[in-house]
Amino acid sequence: MSAPVAAVTRRVAAEFLGALLLAAIVVGSGIAATGLSSDVGVQLLINAVSTALGLFVLITVLGPISGAHFNPAVSLVDLVLGHRSAREVGAYISAQIAGCIAGAMLANVMFDAAAVSISTTDRVSPGHLVAEIVATAGLILAIFALVRSGRAHLAAAVVAAYIGSAYFFTSSTSFANPAITIGRMFSDSFAGIAPGSAPWFIAAQLAGAVLGLALVRWLLPMPMPMPAPMPMPAPARTESTEAAPSTTS
Repeated sequence: MSAPVAAVTRRVAAEFLGALLLAAIVVGSGIAATGLSSDVGVQLLINAVSTALGLFVLITVLGPISGAHFNPAVSLVDLVLGHRSAREVGAYISAQIAGCIAGAMLANVMFDAAAVSISTTDRVSPGHLVAEIVATAGLILAIFALVRSGRAHLAAAVVAAYIGSAYFFTSSTSFANPAITIGRMFSDSFAGIAPGSAPWFIAAQLAGAVLGLALVRWLLPMPMPMPAPMPMPAPARTESTEAAPSTTS
């Protein structure tokens, strides 16, 4: 296997693993939350804290390998900005979706439920769709503002904090990820989403990605290269021995 192919394979594998673990964290903590408390607010808090902490770990560990997208919306914006090829982004998205489905199934099994249980939770409402646009746009802006300003090393903390916060300030609890939306269809639990709701959420997330990209390009345009300075002609030499006037007096 050639070095470039091996490197891409490792990146795609990291995306699959990261998406799998992210879905397991989101779904598993949701299942655990319902067993720990009957208070919906406490359940959501458990789910949000677990997801934020898990995201921080996953981005920190896998970021140096693949960039730690775990999200087709992020990968598509990366493609539009010219950071990755269409072929690699296609492999990323396939791995992310497969990983999220596998992660939801793993969470089900860990809590002694059937590996696949299709969710019956209908989440579509005008407010939820607006919330997904806002959540995804904010996520894209946060990530690529850091990249364009040379602070990508802060992504783990910033993304984790943003998603943890967005669990509460968005009515949809901030899915903000088409792959995790698909994965969550496979668990009829606290974190699940009905198959009929998922396409609407994904459409809103993609719209949010477009909005986020527009904000990134507007707020943080790439600096234009400065033209090379024109060489200055050397001063003509004279035979005069008179001292030049001082410019510092």
